[in-house]
Amino acid sequence: MGDLLGIGKTGLFASKKSLEVTGHNLSNVNTEGYSRQKVSQSTAIPVSVAGFVQGAGVSVNGINRINDEFIDKKLANSLSSSKYFDTRTDQLAQVESIFNEIDSDGLNQVLNKFFNAFRDLANQPENETIRSVVRDNATLVVKDFRRIRESLDLQAQSIDSKIKTSVSEINQILNHVADLNQKITALEAQQGETGDYRDQRDLALRKLSEHFKITTYADEKNRYVISAQGIGTLVTGANVQELAVKTFNAEQSSNNMNGSTEVVLKDRPSQIVTDQFQQGSLTGMIKVRNGDIKKFQEDIDDIAYQFAKAVNDVHRQGFVNRKINLDAEQSKLDRSLASFDNKGQVNQIDFFAPLESSSGAAMSINISDAVLNDLSNIATAKDPNSPGDNRIAIAISKLQHERILGEGTITLEEKYLQTIGRVGLESGKARLDAEQANGILAQAVNLRERMSGVSIDEETANMVRFQQAYQASAKVMQAADEMFKTVLDIKR
Repeated sequence: MGDLLGIGKTGLFASKKSLEVTGHNLSNVNTEGYSRQKVSQSTAIPVSVAGFVQGAGVSVNGINRINDEFIDKKLANSLSSSKYFDTRTDQLAQVESIFNEIDSDGLNQVLNKFFNAFRDLANQPENETIRSVVRDNATLVVKDFRRIRESLDLQAQSIDSKIKTSVSEINQILNHVADLNQKITALEAQQGETGDYRDQRDLALRKLSEHFKITTYADEKNRYVISAQGIGTLVTGANVQELAVKTFNAEQSSNNMNGSTEVVLKDRPSQIVTDQFQQGSLTGMIKVRNGDIKKFQEDIDDIAYQFAKAVNDVHRQGFVNRKINLDAEQSKLDRSLASFDNKGQVNQIDFFAPLESSSGAAMSINISDAVLNDLSNIATAKDPNSPGDNRIAIAISKLQHERILGEGTITLEEKYLQTIGRVGLESGKARLDAEQANGILAQAVNLRERMSGVSIDEETANMVRFQQAYQASAKVMQAADEMFKTVLDIKR
């Protein structure tokens, strides 16, 4: 009877523990990252009584977390890929809006108006109003070059700010994982249950995977070691290698911009690791900033430089639109080569302020002071004192269709449209990649939910089952108690 009472007691305890775990599962049905738990139990060690081996009830071995390490790693990798393409899509969509010419006059249309203004001037080279229109259209060209370059620079600076925020979040996650490593080790040393801590750690790893791709493994004390591909080990047990951000000048930065934010190792600030991350939102931002935006900046600078240079090369061959007082004794050849008269410079005048190189040309381009201050300095004639001469104006207007870029292989319009086309192509490709990556992520999430997620129906059925088992064990103990009372009553 004593054995019967003990057997009932073990069943009562096992059912109670199972009910507690079931209630814990149901309470966390909507908790992000929670893995359902299950009581592990087995038959208690049999005992020998009066030559007979008989059962001793049930033993609770522990609480198991239903989890698959392979699925977790697949989910983390899927998150890294999905976040990379989502971030790339968002950033490229912003770049695309910079070059969007549907709702407003974009650079291509502004350039067309500039060259058309020189065509009109070629028809009426003496018309002061048309000269003013030429200068006004040139001002619009300058403004639009600057608008595009400023917008690209601002987006790069916006990414710099997001990189700083991302690094701060990464460091918090790394320290959180290291803290959980310690807690799990300490609790397991006391034979405690670490399922919830492990869930928190796995969730932290998934959050970290959203920033960049990681690899993990557990050491001999079940502490996670975290490494970033291309960077190295970031967490070992309770030790953390934090990241940091620093600003560099254009020569040292990875995107040729002053004040650019670069990612470094906190303990080794001279070691720049910006371009070494793989996948994840951080990598997506860096790739857009250092790859796409940098290339578009270079393209728009090259277009601005070659445009200004080509216009200046032709414009310098012309003469001002006023009476040039030359020495009557000068030969005709000397007259055509004269640069100054008693009123000032008469030829070799730049329409745009000269640019030293293509670097930063879109921001530096400007109309020359000579043209800004005096409309007569807009050259239309190739010879001095030739009011009806329009050869320079015609030559400048023809630059629109001349192959002056790419070592004489492409026109200004073709180069600009090629740049716009690449923006659209990269943006469209990123959207398709994002859709595919999100589909794979959804599959990984569903796979984990089927494996580790809490089913309300299943847990409710378990609760009824464990409740009935608890009641049955209580009945066993009640029967043992009644048997004790019967024996005691007989002895009395």
